[in-house]
Amino acid sequence: MKALQGVDGHVAWVEAERPACDAGQVRIRVAAAGLNRADLLQRAGLYPPPPGASPYLGLECAGVIAEVGPGADWRVGDRVCALLAGGGMAEEVVVDARHVLPVPEGLSLHEAAAIPEVYATAWLNLFQLAGLRAGEKVLVHAGASGVGSAAIQLCKAFGNPVWVSVGSQDRLAYCQALGAAGGVVRNENLETLEGFGPFDAILDPVGASYGPLNLKLLARDGRWVIIGLMGGRKAELDLAQLLAKRVQVTGSTLRNRDDTFKAELLRDLGQQVWPLFSEGRLSPQLVDTYPVAFAEAAFAELASNQVSGKLVLVIDPALV
Repeated sequence: MKALQGVDGHVAWVEAERPACDAGQVRIRVAAAGLNRADLLQRAGLYPPPPGASPYLGLECAGVIAEVGPGADWRVGDRVCALLAGGGMAEEVVVDARHVLPVPEGLSLHEAAAIPEVYATAWLNLFQLAGLRAGEKVLVHAGASGVGSAAIQLCKAFGNPVWVSVGSQDRLAYCQALGAAGGVVRNENLETLEGFGPFDAILDPVGASYGPLNLKLLARDGRWVIIGLMGGRKAELDLAQLLAKRVQVTGSTLRNRDDTFKAELLRDLGQQVWPLFSEGRLSPQLVDTYPVAFAEAAFAELASNQVSGKLVLVIDPALV
């Protein structure tokens, strides 16, 4: 089979060994795979896959089950999407059957490829780790990203007013169309977020450069969940504010979680979140698709930081 690999800061469609499908696993013939910032980092050699994971790119995909290992509760021909530790940008991928969900009714395989990673990330960090309760106020940094787009929609669906920081007025308008109550453009004046706060939870893929501001914006008993370090890894914080407000700071990753943790997360997603796609209350926010032959262009577009929503690579155009 063929798979997409990061090579010296670029991507290459290379020959790869076809993995075995063992007990509790399924083989998926991949129709399409979603792009994420983690793929940019892995392509650059900065984010190696966890031990035992596929060395190829791709943390989510959608397709058709081609083989079912002993004990796996799926059938050949089922249309599915999957959360992966790697290898989704390939003609085939083998995955723990518990990390697979059915394609929501009404979605294409291309759309379904855009939802597992970002919705799992948003759900895990806001509703499981931060423990959001209906009515609590949320701030999402990088609100127009794939994760941000999912977070805004989930907050709207579950009764949480949400504000954003974004890179442009167009992206702010995009977020408001998804359900954000408002927000600010980051190169104007982030401090004006104080007018919308205080916030009960902040979803933060930026890190260090936003640290002092986040402490100022959080309400008492607020939760600050850090999921990325786009703004650096070292910050000077006023810990007196953290103590006085009883702020909880959580560092969170998903890719290197164990199989059982991911299985429980996917089960919760299937029960709580997946029905909302069929009801039209959630959307993949698929912006564009690229044939895998043009993967370099897709990665360049994502790296431009101008994408509002999700990009998807089409691996097998015969699967729709």
